[in-house]
Amino acid sequence: MRKLLAQRARFESELALNPLQAPILDPIPDPTMADRLDDTDRRILKEIQRDGRVSLTELSERIGLSIAPCQRRLRRLEEDGFVTGYRALLDRNRLGCGMTVFVGVKVERHRDAEATAFITAVSAMPEVVACHLVSGDVDFLIEVAVADISSYERTIIRRLLALPSVRDIRSSFALKTYKRDGEIPTGA
Repeated sequence: MRKLLAQRARFESELALNPLQAPILDPIPDPTMADRLDDTDRRILKEIQRDGRVSLTELSERIGLSIAPCQRRLRRLEEDGFVTGYRALLDRNRLGCGMTVFVGVKVERHRDAEATAFITAVSAMPEVVACHLVSGDVDFLIEVAVADISSYERTIIRRLLALPSVRDIRSSFALKTYKRDGEIPTGA
């Protein structure tokens, strides 16, 4: 735990020096929050992650709690931010977005205004399903879902290259997907 706290302190001090590198989601977990989860909390998280439409009655039976304590725990997990929402998983192929492309983007500068404008523009593109600030050869890694290569070129490439801060893009096309929308390990 000390190691994680030291790592987090280093990370936060680096962000204070260069706020442009601030991720949208904190990559270093807060050990004090995760440590607050007991086995029952972790089992609840695992169950609702597998089936977000599970009824409270069914969930309480699976966990081995009566309904009221199960509901209190679930509400607390939601309020504490462990559960950030509920949604349906959609079939990309049936929706005409069967091609997945991973786009590495290099940007010119890492100034606040340019970074914010880039993130805002990319977040507004409906074909972009994920965007990550990464280390390595590129600055951002974007996951895109489109119908085919011509729609990728027409809708994404032209818009990305039109952004003033974009210096270079590299595209990798997924040939086959073996795992998507995997579960987050809960420790249960």
